[in-house]
Amino acid sequence: MKKIGFLSFGHWTPHVSSQTRSASDALLQSIELAVASEELGADGAYFRVHHFARQLAAPFPLLAAVGARTKRIELGTAVIDMRYENPLYMAEDAGSADLISGGRLQLGISRGSPEQVIDGFRYFGYAPIEGQSDTEMARKHTEVFLDVLKGKGFAQPNPAPMFPNPPGLLRLEPHAEGLRERIWWGSSTNATAEWAAKMGMNLQSSTLKIDENGKPFHEQQAEQIRLYREAWKAAGHIRTPRVSVSRSIFALVNDQDRQYFGASKDSDSIGMLSDRERAIFGRSYAAEPDELIRQLKKDEAIAEADTLLLTVPNQLGVDYNAHVIEAILKHVAPGMGWR
Repeated sequence: MKKIGFLSFGHWTPHVSSQTRSASDALLQSIELAVASEELGADGAYFRVHHFARQLAAPFPLLAAVGARTKRIELGTAVIDMRYENPLYMAEDAGSADLISGGRLQLGISRGSPEQVIDGFRYFGYAPIEGQSDTEMARKHTEVFLDVLKGKGFAQPNPAPMFPNPPGLLRLEPHAEGLRERIWWGSSTNATAEWAAKMGMNLQSSTLKIDENGKPFHEQQAEQIRLYREAWKAAGHIRTPRVSVSRSIFALVNDQDRQYFGASKDSDSIGMLSDRERAIFGRSYAAEPDELIRQLKKDEAIAEADTLLLTVPNQLGVDYNAHVIEAILKHVAPGMGWR
């Protein structure tokens, strides 16, 4: 059994060929796709967070809205860039969204990806202290966020408050019980995966990874997952962690599918994220269901993970994306042993 959800970047563009032409379209269609996915039997609705871009940006209003419209499906992000976040305010927002959904939030966070603007976090009022990198700042924000999610009091109460206080130090409210165990770290390297395990976070690994040994993408990602699990065990955590991988997977079951994705690239690619970082990008999968099953059975990282996130072409509209998800659930998942 494997959990299967979708991951949407929420792209929008005012172009005649796009079904998602405004920010309003992107947000409202994200809600509708989550509702449709739940009805189809999918397990998760996850959303990317990008600042200064025509994509989804502020996740918590969206997650709260989806939570109010659905009953069962997991709701998550992949990922929130912690360089931009006030961890205390974020904990309040996350707690509120989690309570609205009835405890279904699965929150993916990370250091973030290459940005639309230079050091965009500075416009949000955050800058590394002297001698600190932006990566270290993101980890510090993360550590504070994880700590306050435990629900322990830390703030000295006012001796003459407007409203009566419970005894002792005060915690942030609202507190969402169990949310601390539903935080995921988006990792692109083996070392950050091991750090996430040490910190007691679940692991998200996407279709991009820093190329650390020249092996095919799925093999490197599978190694990363195994190292993460070893580090988790060494850290002495009691619960069993969760691991997700993202993939672009399309079952070609009609002429429209073949028109859109019949010529998809079927090999990994290499690119540079910076002057020093060589990245490997995982291949897309697009084929008739029987052939797709044969190809996917060779993907070592999918086999290692307990959760698969299907990246969806959101600009093709809700109906077509629901079809993409349904085709995987109906024609591929049973043959893979996922259902």
